[in-house]
Amino acid sequence: MPAPKNEFKAALARGERQIGCWLGLADAYAAEIMGTAGFDWLLIDGEHAPNDLRSILSQLQALGSSPSHPVVRLPIGETWMIKQVLDIGAQNILVPMVEGAEQAACLVKAVQYPPKGVRGVGSALARASKFSGIPDYLTTADDEVCLLVQVENRAGLAALDGILEIDGIDGVFVGPADLAADLGHIGKPQTTEVQDAIADAIGRIRKSGKAAGILATEPASIETYAGLGVTFLAVGVDVTLLAGAARKLAAQSKG
Repeated sequence: MPAPKNEFKAALARGERQIGCWLGLADAYAAEIMGTAGFDWLLIDGEHAPNDLRSILSQLQALGSSPSHPVVRLPIGETWMIKQVLDIGAQNILVPMVEGAEQAACLVKAVQYPPKGVRGVGSALARASKFSGIPDYLTTADDEVCLLVQVENRAGLAALDGILEIDGIDGVFVGPADLAADLGHIGKPQTTEVQDAIADAIGRIRKSGKAAGILATEPASIETYAGLGVTFLAVGVDVTLLAGAARKLAAQSKG
């Protein structure tokens, strides 16, 4: 019995666009609600949301019966963090602020078992193996891990071609907000210089055969990035969806 088939990874490899949404509320009940909405994937954010290992675990459990595929974003690409989220059952990982091919290669090793990689062999204790319920987990898990990396500053863009040459990287996510800030346009990702850099990066990612990803919450941006061929596209954030709807309702109710 092999590790569970990663249908999200398979869809990206086929070039099928996957529409997703950000989860920043750091709550399993909210994640379960979002899992009924019909998104292809949902990003559990460990970088900018108040998540820890246990809250990420509870959200993975809440999404266990959902057709939406969970993707876990770590706060940083540390090997020990990667090991922990893999063991609790994450198959899709997004690592922020990747700035070089050497760093990307280290991340690939972190998601693979020896002799190819350095992932700790502790699957007997792990939710990922159904607590030793998957006999062939150790020999099949590597192939079902989807490793996505974020390129979101000038250093990352300069190293992009080298990053794209690394086997084991399934996709590259372009971060508009951090990129805009690093280019001197903080809070203004729609600036021409930023958009040109994003378009160039997406083009290079697609040419390499890997999946390109981005977050866009405005209809015009969503249409633009879809037109550029982005494969995994996040179109909203649960925090802002809730805040926006609540504020609109309050304003309407007060007349």
